Amino acid sequence: MAHIAVPPDLPGIIGLLAYRPETARPLSELAQVLLRGVSTLSAGERELIAAYVSHRNECYFCSSSHSAAAKYLLDGNKALVEAVKNNVGTAPVSEKLKALLRIAGKVQMDGRTVTETDVQQARALGATDQELHDTVLIAAAFCMYNRYVDGLATWTPREEAVYDSIGKRLAREGYGKG
Repeated sequence: MAHIAVPPDLPGIIGLLAYRPETARPLSELAQVLLRGVSTLSAGERELIAAYVSHRNECYFCSSSHSAAAKYLLDGNKALVEAVKNNVGTAPVSEKLKALLRIAGKVQMDGRTVTETDVQQARALGATDQELHDTVLIAAAFCMYNRYVDGLATWTPREEAVYDSIGKRLAREGYGKG
């Protein structure tokens, strides 16, 4: 049971967004810009970053939702999504994306641990300033979203079909305007 009176049939952040539309709008707009806006990283890669950070934060709702969205945006490749969450170093993604995911992981733990060496390694693998910026902001934003969802003890269903449906919708429609 959630700590506040959110709609009981809306899981995770969905219920929180419905509860307070005036905060929903900017939160949704931020997610839309970061995950679907103009970028040289694909929407699937950006969803992978969100899923990875949410997985590391042990936020079941966000990890499951964004893993499913990433799967749909990456041609249904659930194994790839799981590989990234379980071990970035051995995941079948580009070396550039691995470097960005390692930076996202550091931001998730403590942003101050991102070093000039981390940034230079990502740049040497082709990462742009915008990709570095967006990776750090996605990681930071998803720490906030994860803590929002879990800090208010929102309803978190365990049925994979629920998240598959959410992921399919996110992949198709994005995050709208709140």
